Amino acid sequence: MVANLTKVFSYLFHWFFPKKRFTMPRARPALIPSRKQGRIPRIIWQTNYTDRATLPVYLNYLFNRLISPTWEYRFHLTEDRRVFISQHYDADVLACYDRLQIGAAQADFWRVLVLNKMGGVYLDIDAHMLRPLEFVLSPQDDEAYVKTRRGDLSNYFIASRPGNPNMARIAEGIARNIRHPPSNNVFDITGPGVFNTLLDQSKIKTCLYKFTCAQGTFTNEYFQYLDKKEGKWTKQQHVTSVVRPEAEPAVQPQAQAELRPDA
Repeated sequence: MVANLTKVFSYLFHWFFPKKRFTMPRARPALIPSRKQGRIPRIIWQTNYTDRATLPVYLNYLFNRLISPTWEYRFHLTEDRRVFISQHYDADVLACYDRLQIGAAQADFWRVLVLNKMGGVYLDIDAHMLRPLEFVLSPQDDEAYVKTRRGDLSNYFIASRPGNPNMARIAEGIARNIRHPPSNNVFDITGPGVFNTLLDQSKIKTCLYKFTCAQGTFTNEYFQYLDKKEGKWTKQQHVTSVVRPEAEPAVQPQAQAELRPDA
């Protein structure tokens, strides 16, 4: 209720201050350092097309920091995602990533790759925990996935240790879909469709959404895409191919890192 009230206030705020934005930090240490170590590193990962956030998106970020104060925070922009992949994965993985033309699809692939390499918890930019992560994850957990109201897996919350075989399987599945797209739908190529195809819920830890993580409580599509004329991916994929045809050259971000072998 409080989060939704802040959303109402945010309409008034941005009506009076239409150009006001809040800067999302690239990295922040835990508010309260913890000596407890588990298999899943205490890192919250997020990404977005811009680090200039509207008030609701920034409040969502602050809430995640407060509800899980023993976790550090890391944020990647579009160009940061490509730099990370170029530094930690081989040329074939980077080539697959470069064929994705919609930011949400790129973010889908990146979140799996970053968790496979570094571990931690990924949250969508509009997602927030409903309980502290200490109450959701145990030190013995290797992974955890959010289950929707329909009983399917989603990817707006993912927890994983580094080197998790399931993360590697999902990354390989996404790469296959990029090479041979099953449709022109982000959901099927890089999104939850891959998780539901490759993971057996009876063999993994799942967490029901209403006890774990919520989306759109503080913010909504309007506030998330206020500075992006293309709008949400669901609209973009109707006018843009999710996967660039292999013969076409990719348009690279300005910030690039020198490619080095898989670490």
